Amino acid sequence: MTNQSSNHPMAIADDAPATPSASKLLFNKYKLGRLLGQGTFAKVYHARSVLSADPVAIKVIQQDQVRRDPSLPAQIQREISVMRLVRHPNIVEIKEVMATRSRIFVVMELVRGGELFSLVARGRLPEDLARRYFRQLVSAVDFCHSRGVSHRDLKPENLLLDHHGDLKVSDFGLSALPDQTRQDGMLHTQCGTPAYVAPEVLLSKGYDGAKADLWSCGVILFVLLAGFLPFQDENLMRMYRKVYRAEYRIPPWFSPDARRLVSRLLVADPEKRVSISEILNLPWIRRADPHPPIPISLPIVTESEADGKETVDPPRFYNAFDLISVMAEGFDLSGMFECDGKRRKGSVFTSRKPAAAIFEALVRAGRGLGFGVGRRERGGGFKVRMEGMEEGRKGRLKLTAEVFEVAEGVAVVEFSKDSGDTMEYVKFCEVDVRPGLKDIVWAWPREDGDGH
Repeated sequence: MTNQSSNHPMAIADDAPATPSASKLLFNKYKLGRLLGQGTFAKVYHARSVLSADPVAIKVIQQDQVRRDPSLPAQIQREISVMRLVRHPNIVEIKEVMATRSRIFVVMELVRGGELFSLVARGRLPEDLARRYFRQLVSAVDFCHSRGVSHRDLKPENLLLDHHGDLKVSDFGLSALPDQTRQDGMLHTQCGTPAYVAPEVLLSKGYDGAKADLWSCGVILFVLLAGFLPFQDENLMRMYRKVYRAEYRIPPWFSPDARRLVSRLLVADPEKRVSISEILNLPWIRRADPHPPIPISLPIVTESEADGKETVDPPRFYNAFDLISVMAEGFDLSGMFECDGKRRKGSVFTSRKPAAAIFEALVRAGRGLGFGVGRRERGGGFKVRMEGMEEGRKGRLKLTAEVFEVAEGVAVVEFSKDSGDTMEYVKFCEVDVRPGLKDIVWAWPREDGDGH
């Protein structure tokens, strides 16, 4: 990075802290908080604007690590340029970019509702809800295309939900601008996620990025309505053959209008694929939502969230930021899967009952389901360990339920899988244990009349 004038979005600030956690105040503008996540060369922190007190997410990119891959600096600059270009209500907003000689700080909108993938992991969505998300997706994609931007990696994992339940498109790391086309006016880089990538991208003959995005939108719509992917196979080449031929089956529960839209999106020939202008005029898209979305109620965030600690294990008492994560992310099944051999946080609900009463209810529910139950109180917290008596696909299912006290009269209960089959664990949390806990549950997060 070279020095630039102070009014440029990439303005240099040599007095920034040596490491983000070394000072809570960044550029005298943002109060840095806890670590939200990290990748190969970047970390994302929760922060708060000193001026407005609004929460934001700050992505901190280490320039020395980026320079090890010659392609990364241009990719990062392109992603930042694209995100500044596509300001839209259904796209994650980039607020500003700052830099030192060693780090880049990307200040972004904080989106607290988790990934759309978390909802899809539970199964198919009601058609009205799927239509609402798809309508917002198409609106965002249409805006990108009007600015010459092709996303090229649309999938539920890159679609976030805010605290109002509205969709936000994220991750423009693979996006393309018009200057990346060759003399034939086409893009040629093979990229994207195999299950969502368009057939013409796989053929290495050049493709229109906007039309390829629409194929991905079709796969996403199919997944929202079906609860599974249209093109699946354990063998990657066999799956690619299905993609080439647009070989899939539409489930019988799709409505006729939804069936027609999917069949017009998942067309192998991009020239015959439906356009966005045609999509926006379809009766299925124009149909009014029967129930307006209900915003998620979020508690006030206190200063305790900005402690700057990069903790891994959850605290004995949930602080305000943890509670926001619980209430906003909902019954998030994506957290049930292991990462690098470590157990990850599972599913949660809130309760207004005393911790001791919750503890006893968990013990009764476990025993009622035929699980062996072990308990531990106070010294190591309120924990209930459960073990199934029958051998599952991956041995006996073992899990832990722990009670965290949030405040007087409010508690959070968190389930996590210790061992066993993940899908058996999902069934336990989604179906089996709920009836036995109905007397103590205040709310399964993000729950409404349809169970979503």
